[in-house]
Amino acid sequence: MSVDRSLKSRNSLERHRNVLTRAERLEQLLDEERWEEGRNPIFGLPKVAHRKSVAGKKVKKEKEDETIEGEATPAPSAE
Repeated sequence: MSVDRSLKSRNSLERHRNVLTRAERLEQLLDEERWEEGRNPIFGLPKVAHRKSVAGKKVKKEKEDETIEGEATPAPSAE
């Protein structure tokens, strides 16, 4: 029996995982210089905070009419 298409996840390998494998934890500890090569990787492995990276929000551009380098718009004359 096969799994329905609606139940399959398309990006199962691309999504954020909360749990890292032992190899990923050791790699991250080596990058942070918190692990020496001679230590036992089975017992006493320190915890590693794995945060999901979030893309920054896009900055909205202000309208050029509102902010023109300090120039004031002339008021219409009442004649």
